[in-house]
Amino acid sequence: MTHSPSPQTSAPSTGGVPRTALVTGVGRRRGIGAAIARGLAEDGYDLALSFHEPYDQRVHGQRADVQELADSLRAAGRQVVLVPGDLADPTVPRRLVEAAREAWGPIGVLVMAHCESVDSSILTTTVESFDRHYAVNVRATWLLLKTFAEQVAPGTDAPGGVALALTSDHTVENLPYGATKGALDRLVLAGTRELADRGIRTNVINPGPIDTGWMDDAVRTAAASQTPGGLLGGTDTVADLVRFLVSDRGAWIRGQLLLSNGGFATPAV
Repeated sequence: MTHSPSPQTSAPSTGGVPRTALVTGVGRRRGIGAAIARGLAEDGYDLALSFHEPYDQRVHGQRADVQELADSLRAAGRQVVLVPGDLADPTVPRRLVEAAREAWGPIGVLVMAHCESVDSSILTTTVESFDRHYAVNVRATWLLLKTFAEQVAPGTDAPGGVALALTSDHTVENLPYGATKGALDRLVLAGTRELADRGIRTNVINPGPIDTGWMDDAVRTAAASQTPGGLLGGTDTVADLVRFLVSDRGAWIRGQLLLSNGGFATPAV
């Protein structure tokens, strides 16, 4: 874990919410989490970036290159803390939030872009795989949101914050991923009501198919053909929506599952 900032040098807040953010799932510079981190950095946020290198090696066949991302953001004037950890461990979500708090005090934005995603079906999914998907995609999301909310005492003057999560409706032949993403949706959206007295707003984003290195030419062509414009979104299209939702201009949007997918038609399930 690398610490560079201190509470005395944290970025200014907007509307009482600290301009600091914890973003999970930022192992690879090509990924959605990295694009979100770059976008928030451009908007003046200092960042705690979470990643789990064994996942990147196991699923993507490459090492995490988040250090290079952090170096580039620091060179641009932002403060960055790297907080590795396996979110299947129930002690890790609190540790990530506390590491960010150690740097800056209460954090203003939580973006949950992490996931466990291994292709398998109803017939081929193992209990061990399903349990790990549930631990990472559901339990860790709940614990992150819970710890994030506990930073703020209830009351009308609470500075609050913004919590966002990424989801997916891909379930066929990706059963444990899709099933646990459905549970993620429900628990994050419940936060809009349950955490309103703490000034916290929540939303979930479904970005549709985004090529972060997992697509080949056939998949890209097939996915693009299912959008009205025949195009695929990129990681920056996800980051742009996140930037809007955490801003004051996006404050009226809350408790929503937003389909930011270019009109992608999900295959029948």
